[in-house]
Amino acid sequence: MMQRRLFTAASLGLALPAWAHHGWSSFDQERPLYLEGRATKVLWRNPHGELELELPDNPALPADLKQRALPKQTTSVDGPGLLAKAQLPTRRDRKWQIELAPLTRLQAWGVEEIKPGTQVGVLGFTFTGEKGDAVLRAEYLFVGGKAYGLRSSPA
Repeated sequence: MMQRRLFTAASLGLALPAWAHHGWSSFDQERPLYLEGRATKVLWRNPHGELELELPDNPALPADLKQRALPKQTTSVDGPGLLAKAQLPTRRDRKWQIELAPLTRLQAWGVEEIKPGTQVGVLGFTFTGEKGDAVLRAEYLFVGGKAYGLRSSPA
């Protein structure tokens, strides 16, 4: 009986983190958003890296955004098309939770652990209709003058 309880408790403990993880289907992939700001909190762990991004008082799209060079990924992603359609969110949250790629993928790209205070740009997707929490799932990460594709590994 005790073994069954331990197994059940362990099974529930393993399942709980999956409830907090968001699948791609929750996000509006037809409406890419661009956020830029300062990382205030960073969680460099699995199932994926996360950071809290604090936006400036008056967010704006960078003038060079549509012309930025993007790295090739093993999965086909229309990066230039996403940059061309990028917009700012309509909601006015100053702090956004950013979901990055799994650590193994971040390492494959050579992304160094982001430290609090680092300026970061992110192109990604939020929930359909911008409903719910201010969460952005990153498609591209811009940090330290470099661009990283996060959908898949480098090509």
